Amino acid sequence: MSIRLTVNATDYQTDAAPETPLLWVLRDELGLTGTKFGCGVAACGACTVHVDGQAVRSCQVAVGDLWGAVTTIEGLSAQGLTPLQAAWERHQVAQCGYCQSGQIMQAADLLANIPNPTDDEIDTAMGGNLCRCGTYSAIRAAIKDAAREMGGNQ
Repeated sequence: MSIRLTVNATDYQTDAAPETPLLWVLRDELGLTGTKFGCGVAACGACTVHVDGQAVRSCQVAVGDLWGAVTTIEGLSAQGLTPLQAAWERHQVAQCGYCQSGQIMQAADLLANIPNPTDDEIDTAMGGNLCRCGTYSAIRAAIKDAAREMGGNQ
């Protein structure tokens, strides 16, 4: 049985078993390795992608249960860096890189829903995304900077 899915605005088919985690289809079949494996139990956020515009942990979403189009870090913007990704670079958030794509995808979901987040809203939204290097203050600063650039933080 073939499963159809849309990833980064491109239609695909997979012969993966319906219970296969989306993460493995993205990485192993589609070659989209920007989405990282971290823990496999949705506790770290490294595998965060968007499904139908909502941040989800791809290690816990079965490919057979998809309810909408998937966006990965590779598909976040067709025009180069988003304001969020540019802010990430300006604030030198990345250290080891383990969590970066998941952090950015979670932050993009936050800014899509709350264009002018408070520190508490950022901490709550980002709380499920672990950073081994402890760059949480830089993450918060980059999100606030991106919000300002995007017009949410006047």
